[in-house]
Amino acid sequence: MRNSFRLFIFLVLAAAVTSCSVSNSIPGGQLLLHKVMIQSDRKDVNPSKFKAYIRQQPNSKWLSLFRVPLVAPEDTLNHATKWSKWLLNKIGEKPVLFDSTQTRLTSNDFLQILSNMGYLKAEVEVKLRQHKKKMDVTYLLHPGDPYFIDSVAYDIRDTAIANLLAEVSTRSSTGGGTLHTQNLRGKQFSVEGLDNERNQITAYLLSTGYYKFHKDFIAFDADSSAKPNSVFLRMKILPFHGENGKAINRHPCYSIKEINYANIDKSPIPLRQKVLQNSTLISINKPFDNEDLQKTYSKFAKLGAVRYANITFREHPDTTLLDCNILLQMNKKHLLSLQPEGTNTAGDLGAAMTLAYENLNLFRGSEHLTLQFRGAYEAIKGLEGYQNHKYEEYGVEANLQIPRFLSPFLSKSFKRRSNATSEITLSYNLQNRPEFHRRYFTTSWRYRWSEPHHHIRYRFDLVDLSYIYMPWISSTFKHDYLDSVSNRNAILRYNYENLLIMKVGFGVAYNNGTDAIKGNIETAGNLLQLSSPLFRFGSDNQGRHIIFNTAYAQYLKLDLDYTRLFFFDKRNNLAIHLGLGVAWPYGNSKVLPFEKRYFAGGPNSVRGWSVRELGPGGFKGKDRRIDFINQTGDMKLDVNLEYRTWLFWKFDGALFVDAGNIWTLRNYADQPDGQFKLDTFYKQIALSYGLGLRLNFSYFILRFDAGMKAINPAYDSTRKHYAILHPDFKRDFTFHFAVGLPF
Repeated sequence: MRNSFRLFIFLVLAAAVTSCSVSNSIPGGQLLLHKVMIQSDRKDVNPSKFKAYIRQQPNSKWLSLFRVPLVAPEDTLNHATKWSKWLLNKIGEKPVLFDSTQTRLTSNDFLQILSNMGYLKAEVEVKLRQHKKKMDVTYLLHPGDPYFIDSVAYDIRDTAIANLLAEVSTRSSTGGGTLHTQNLRGKQFSVEGLDNERNQITAYLLSTGYYKFHKDFIAFDADSSAKPNSVFLRMKILPFHGENGKAINRHPCYSIKEINYANIDKSPIPLRQKVLQNSTLISINKPFDNEDLQKTYSKFAKLGAVRYANITFREHPDTTLLDCNILLQMNKKHLLSLQPEGTNTAGDLGAAMTLAYENLNLFRGSEHLTLQFRGAYEAIKGLEGYQNHKYEEYGVEANLQIPRFLSPFLSKSFKRRSNATSEITLSYNLQNRPEFHRRYFTTSWRYRWSEPHHHIRYRFDLVDLSYIYMPWISSTFKHDYLDSVSNRNAILRYNYENLLIMKVGFGVAYNNGTDAIKGNIETAGNLLQLSSPLFRFGSDNQGRHIIFNTAYAQYLKLDLDYTRLFFFDKRNNLAIHLGLGVAWPYGNSKVLPFEKRYFAGGPNSVRGWSVRELGPGGFKGKDRRIDFINQTGDMKLDVNLEYRTWLFWKFDGALFVDAGNIWTLRNYADQPDGQFKLDTFYKQIALSYGLGLRLNFSYFILRFDAGMKAINPAYDSTRKHYAILHPDFKRDFTFHFAVGLPF
């Protein structure tokens, strides 16, 4: 892998060197566009907002520093080898030659943009700087003083619309509405602001029956001659034109008469009538409402049984009545898939197979049922004192997604307008290892819903029940790790006992394409703890409350994840990520269940370490057979910086720096130096750096990351602790393969 990265870097450098001769082959009299810059002499006019309107951009750069190799004209590459030509054509770009016409048009565009922003006396100056066969272009923006709206008058001859807008404007002024036309006075004049007002008025009228209304019926006349740096506005509602082309002052207001459903193949729709009605927010005998139309589209889009919906309206002649026709195309009801896998766990090879069946319309209500059957086998090497050396796993999982909010305590109107999905899951997993046999049963009921306009998604786990049963543990494993007084591991012992986890949780996620925030909170065991005195639960020899001879877990867990993207141009961006998590076992638990503990390292954490090889704190693993248990904690910190750049074709590159670790909140004897302490934790933060290569197919990404340890908190010696100063490839290098971006 090291040789592969060396070869990749060599090829890039070779292509860059080859491209240096391109400037010498530029036709006479023409210049290579080298730089394009924008400057403004007003602080409130941000030059970066004008970059998207530049008509001629220079050639791309890797990491915003190194220019992509330039491909010379074909007649100048006669001396190049076939391999060099192929490489340059794949990686390189044709030179962007300076065009004065495009520069002049860009300057005019900037002038128009400034005028639209309210700088009606703006000027744009272009400075050209030539050096050798390259040209630098600088656009100097001189916006001048902005113009402000002095007053607003109205010309609305449709009295019904005038009354509606007057009513909603009154509510707006008291904080109850969304239209602010009467509040435009005193604000900076801008075409964008007026267009937003047109859109708001249009959206309001489309939601109150004005089916044929559009924003072109709204016009603004602006007069800037009366006062210096002031604009007088007049808003007009233009008349409606009938079928005969004659202007009519009064715009027609439509109501819904009928709603009809049909299948595109003319067969009966395989959905219950109640499901169709609940998915239709449009109402009979009510005014046409465009918001209800969009919500209806959204509701049908959530039905897995429906491929797409097309909603049209038919006018009744000589009336203002509409028939709503909803045409549906259905998906296949049954799907079957087989997914083979190859596994490699620390050098132990194996195979797995998953058979999945999906029913997209189980009860004719677009209920989505998924059944998965999984089997896995792995040959385990290096185990001594055990009767067999194989790992077997068998599992079955059933997941039912219902596109409705199932609850007996909510009104029918709320359920109809809610976009929540109810999800029920039931699974059973059987694992047989040489050391132990394990059975894992889970069931859950959760809700998911979203607010697309606000980029927010929610998840509420009403109940999530897990039962872990250990029917058999090898006597060798018991002696070595569970029962031996000299080698007893409390954390390991806790995670090889029967355990019941009953939790509730809530999660929220926000993503607008630039900022992404995820927060989760879950708690377990509180309801059982409150019920213990009432139902007189028994206790074990450790004083824990038990149900059916099984102790239950009790903990509180909080997680927060934040990612911010800084876009330098369309091919270069910087991603900054912060991940925080803390879980506190209490009451019936002194140790957090293994499934809920944090780990560090791996393709989405500190990439200089493999999964579960880092921490907690300054702890250093000594027994690889049980380090996957010991190298877990109750608290995590991840800080990541990743510079992402396009390379060529579908290949992207990345440079990254990762920092973080995990810690325990209690002092466990089996994890020395692993407890979080305010005066020492910052000394235990691990640091790594590396290089990434991604194969980007848009719909999925294959990721290859090579990380090197920089600061290793597991060592005290200067040479090993500061690995960045004394790198050892064999000791410090870690390679990761994953699907998707790390954050």
